[in-house]
Amino acid sequence: MNTIGSTATTTVIGLIGGPNGMNANLGSLSAPDSSLAFPIDAGQIYGQNVSSELAERSKTTTYPSVYVYCEKLANTLTEKFRTFSGNIQMAIEVRHSQDRLDGIQNTLELYADSVTQVLDGERGDWGNGLYYSGGYSVAVGPVKHGGRNFLQTAKITFQIEVSIS
Repeated sequence: MNTIGSTATTTVIGLIGGPNGMNANLGSLSAPDSSLAFPIDAGQIYGQNVSSELAERSKTTTYPSVYVYCEKLANTLTEKFRTFSGNIQMAIEVRHSQDRLDGIQNTLELYADSVTQVLDGERGDWGNGLYYSGGYSVAVGPVKHGGRNFLQTAKITFQIEVSIS
């Protein structure tokens, strides 16, 4: 089961960090004269589920940062003679930090919108038995102390259908 979750995580990281990923959408979402959002480097995208407090203690964290992970696997045996036939619930956490409270939520929402645009544009077959039919939910958390002074997180969750023989 772990390889299915790892495969899905690697696929999602490739989509959001690729040429048609978040950075391509950030330019179209922000105003031409605005410097609200900075491009995401490949080193700012992580394939793990780790709290912001622990991430900051264990390594030097650059913000904004994106964490992609598999939350839940469900082998519902939709196709009876497959090894795995069911759903994977994926999560993408976008974390943004800055030294001032003003504008932190606007910038975070800009990054979250760029992720959702990637998902909107990538409906269909992702290969390796993964299929994304669309749909997601976004939950924006409260601002808390952390990072450069203030830290806020947006969590995007979505389902991927899986059929592996």
